[in-house]
Amino acid sequence: NVGHAVHHADWNWKNIYSPFARIHFVESGSAEIIREDHRYTLKEGHLYLTPPYAKHGYTCTGDLSLYYIHIYEALGKQLSIFDILDFPVEIEGDEIIIPLIKRLVAINPKLELQAYDPKDYDNSPTLMKNISQYKHIGPALEMETEGILKQLISRFLTHASDKNLGLDERILQSIHYIHSNIDKHIKIEELAQASCLTEDHFIRLFKKQMHSTPRKYINQKKIEQAQLMMLVKDVSIKELAYRLGFENISYFNRLFKNISGENPGKMQRKILALREPPVAKKHE
Repeated sequence: NVGHAVHHADWNWKNIYSPFARIHFVESGSAEIIREDHRYTLKEGHLYLTPPYAKHGYTCTGDLSLYYIHIYEALGKQLSIFDILDFPVEIEGDEIIIPLIKRLVAINPKLELQAYDPKDYDNSPTLMKNISQYKHIGPALEMETEGILKQLISRFLTHASDKNLGLDERILQSIHYIHSNIDKHIKIEELAQASCLTEDHFIRLFKKQMHSTPRKYINQKKIEQAQLMMLVKDVSIKELAYRLGFENISYFNRLFKNISGENPGKMQRKILALREPPVAKKHE
């Protein structure tokens, strides 16, 4: 999605957990982005980046004019740029930013949000519709769109730091293995053996460096992948679980709800309901 929005104390959403990365450029007014209990006051002429799957919220008590850009990375088994780097939340815009963003909106006129509630645009077939529209914009505009996005992200990249800097090489290797085999059942014992460590030692080292147990990290990445697959593919919950290496569907359902906050069946029913074309009214 990309577009321009004007809010009047109505940009107030909590507990957003989304597969999209978000870039906001504040034209005028003010609001707040809340991430991990920290509040960032939005300033005019500044850009704000929120990585995918970063739980956050917005508060707005007055007038606010901003541009929004929502980006999703295609399904794959490689590490995301957001897994590799820590990006700053806020950077100051420059004289090139505004023309670039306006041009991005101009060449993607059908990708504006139809509703501002994240529950409406994050977890619905709107994504598939937009992907379909984007695929038909032609190679020239597609290249220009990607070029503008790269320029915008490059502004944040200048101030980014290596998230894995200082990581033990054995832990880094295990992270790459997890992402490359996200569709398989991954045993902690195998990761430990590949790292030439005992299982207990590997778990302690992983937790110390990643602030998460190996199993929790694996499950987190599997459910993130499941959310995106559900949005862009027509797949049953059972098949979705099997494709990600789960043999126990009940366990997958519990894990999905625990991490995403919503039961996968309920989320899928919402998606299926929105896919159905509206029933035409009969005219007398």
